[in-house]
Amino acid sequence: MSAPSSYTWPYPIRYGQQDTHETDVLILGGGIAGVWAAIAARRTGARVMIMEKADTRRSGAGGTGVDHWNYAADNPCSTITPEEMTQALVDNHYGYRSGISTYIFTSSAYETLLEMEAMGGKVRDTDDEYKGAPFRDERTKLLFAYDYQNRYTLRVWGANYKPLLRRQCKKLGVEILDRTSATALLTENGVHGARIVGVTGVDCHTGAFVVVRAKAVILATNRPQRIFTFSSEQRGSAVHRGGSNVGNGYAMAWRIGAEFTMMEKTMRTVFASPYNFPIYGSGNMHNTWYPATIVDANNKEVPWVDCNGKILTSVEERCRPAEGQKFFLMGGGNAYPPPGLKQYAGPKLIPDLEARMLKGEFTPPFYADLTSMPWYERKVIWGLMVGQEGKTRIPIVQTYEKAGFDPAQDMLQAYDFLRGQGMAETGAPQERTFGEIGVAGGLLVNWDLMSNIPGLFGAGDLLFGSQDHGNAATTGRYAGARAALYARGVRHGELAAVQVEREKKRVYVPLAESPDSMDWKELNFGVARVMQNYCSELKNEELLTLAETWLADIEQNEVRRVSAKNPHQLMRTLDVIDILTCAQMIVQASQARKASSHVLSFNRIDYPAVDPPEWRKYLVIGRDAGGQTRVTDRPLGFWGDLPSNYGPRHAENIAAMQAAQTTAAT
Repeated sequence: MSAPSSYTWPYPIRYGQQDTHETDVLILGGGIAGVWAAIAARRTGARVMIMEKADTRRSGAGGTGVDHWNYAADNPCSTITPEEMTQALVDNHYGYRSGISTYIFTSSAYETLLEMEAMGGKVRDTDDEYKGAPFRDERTKLLFAYDYQNRYTLRVWGANYKPLLRRQCKKLGVEILDRTSATALLTENGVHGARIVGVTGVDCHTGAFVVVRAKAVILATNRPQRIFTFSSEQRGSAVHRGGSNVGNGYAMAWRIGAEFTMMEKTMRTVFASPYNFPIYGSGNMHNTWYPATIVDANNKEVPWVDCNGKILTSVEERCRPAEGQKFFLMGGGNAYPPPGLKQYAGPKLIPDLEARMLKGEFTPPFYADLTSMPWYERKVIWGLMVGQEGKTRIPIVQTYEKAGFDPAQDMLQAYDFLRGQGMAETGAPQERTFGEIGVAGGLLVNWDLMSNIPGLFGAGDLLFGSQDHGNAATTGRYAGARAALYARGVRHGELAAVQVEREKKRVYVPLAESPDSMDWKELNFGVARVMQNYCSELKNEELLTLAETWLADIEQNEVRRVSAKNPHQLMRTLDVIDILTCAQMIVQASQARKASSHVLSFNRIDYPAVDPPEWRKYLVIGRDAGGQTRVTDRPLGFWGDLPSNYGPRHAENIAAMQAAQTTAAT
């Protein structure tokens, strides 16, 4: 096969040619979770390979930087234990957050960060830029965000963490297949649900078919995006996370029988809207910008209040728990926590601001006013937080400063109540997200971070009920060690030639043009439109049945019409087919839940009871060998005791790494 003669492609075309590799642990996805998994698996003594469709130097949701390292309850300054932090985070989602991944995260976040520091990452204020600031610990020189009293979230200089992690991978001898998109998981003898024996992929430059034989596979491919909205032309960027994150791991695992949970959770968000502003590029007081002062058009300051409604009179008060409150979660106004969990609610702007604005007490537009804040707050928000966050370092800080913006003398407009604010407004009903933000559905795993498919592990935000850069790093590190230990005890399985050839035939179908062909974007538009129409804010059995019917029709009749003119377009086409599969998973999970849920942003108008006790559980979906969906469930908190499940495994991981490094040294 060859590229169409009308197309000039800068790489040699090798469609149909097969490249074969073998390793012990194969990691799909070279983002934060993937590179940490590779480092840990290699340090445990395994042969390791990463398959990444982009470039591991900067790929993934956190590849371009990180400004804060959340929930590091194991750091020496924290007054909160990992058990307390995990329970608070699980409670904050009414039980619908993974206690497994969250406890791994809170128990080893600082431990993992120390490894990052050893690789050359800057973790401390070594230049004493913030000496004397209330968020600085003078002994350790660590900087903290949000809750200055309990000190569990660290501010870090993370813009170069990803290149440093890749360099460590290369130093340790990890093989990296960049620009290679995984397409299918291979099972022993080709049997549905059997243990993992390898993976297929496509080289995104040459189009060659790639087969990797492996004893264990770690999915670190992040979440699906572009499920409900897609508009590359209208907004330039159609996603909030990395553009290559489309749920490939979900689709591949689903097809071989892996189990998933919380897939019915979707929610409104302006991140899915063509009208939003660049993330953190407008004035706000959320997350990266916390605890910025907000003023109205007349320079009248908008008051902050604590969880008891008390007016806070100083900036420092915005960063301390209220009277009688042990600690609060995150940074104020970005919807944490939900109603009913006052004990975790952080300081925020007055809750009746909109009503008071409509009465004329405050005049829009509003602005984030860093000029009136203490120098250290101004500098840490704009210079460190916005400056090190990957989505803002270049598009916001560099661009705005080049245009003349100076946070010491200029204010930045906020778009609350004017449509387009990326953090405050809810968006239209059909402007929904499955995985762009928040805790989402994902792969169901046990305490080894292994799925129901033997040898198939997960890490990062692909795991059910997981979230955060630090979560990706810690679960990647943990999964890498567990997968390496698993690989020690098994032999390489036999690849089924029929399974490999079937996949090779499937991936090259888009190369055959037809008279009525379309491109991958049109297919993505079609999937999103079906989900907007039939699986949006309001759901019932008839709507969901129509969604199922339309998606099946697209799969059977429209996918074959998509034409790819080069290997890059082939990769994009295969991506959208995986997006289609993920949409089908969401519909299947939505059909299975016969109750509405405030927690899951799930509204079944034919089952209006909200979170009835009998439906307070995880619904688990999987695909059987005949292609039918099986539905089971798990109770909330099914993971059991946290320390007794985590402690022995973590100790085994560390011991195995130390033993392997000692052996290598001798």
